[in-house]
Amino acid sequence: MSAISTPFPERSGAWTLPYRGTVAMTCLIIAEASIFTIFVVAYLYYAGKSLSGPAPREVLEIPIFGTVCLLSSSLTVHFAARFLHSGRRGAFLALWFLTILLGGIFLFGTGSEWHRLIYERGLTISTNLFGTTYYSLVGLHASHVIAGLIMLTIVFLFALADRVGREQSARVEVLALYWHFVDAVWVVVFSVVYLIAR
Repeated sequence: MSAISTPFPERSGAWTLPYRGTVAMTCLIIAEASIFTIFVVAYLYYAGKSLSGPAPREVLEIPIFGTVCLLSSSLTVHFAARFLHSGRRGAFLALWFLTILLGGIFLFGTGSEWHRLIYERGLTISTNLFGTTYYSLVGLHASHVIAGLIMLTIVFLFALADRVGREQSARVEVLALYWHFVDAVWVVVFSVVYLIAR
């Protein structure tokens, strides 16, 4: 009697569950993305509907340097996580610190822009619809940058104390995933605020 052949070929490797930290972060990112979507839609809906000035084109300056810094930090955090995974602790520390520095420069740029808008241009959150939606959307993103910088700094301090090694690389990659999300959201916010609805 000949053996019966199965219609499905055998798989070379067994399927394993994804790392639970990655699953949790993915769920958080989906939830956060929906919140950002609401704020972006509100900004677009109310764009140009302010009854009084100032208007976006009158007061906004495109933050090119800060944007380059933030997007570059996505590269540094990616390679830092890879270096930790391969056991190159020195390279990990250098790139992780550079990520914090670049994120800090971006946040300082946002704060400087707000200072200029409030004290030189007179735009506050209660000035008009533009001010309300602008500070809400950019402020929401800035709060996520602050949260990310706090977590990145905690990891850096633990790494300096030699408490972060290859065995924590999966956790570090989860935090890097959050930072990539913050950067990706900025691409949307930047496009909407400084390019599309200006």
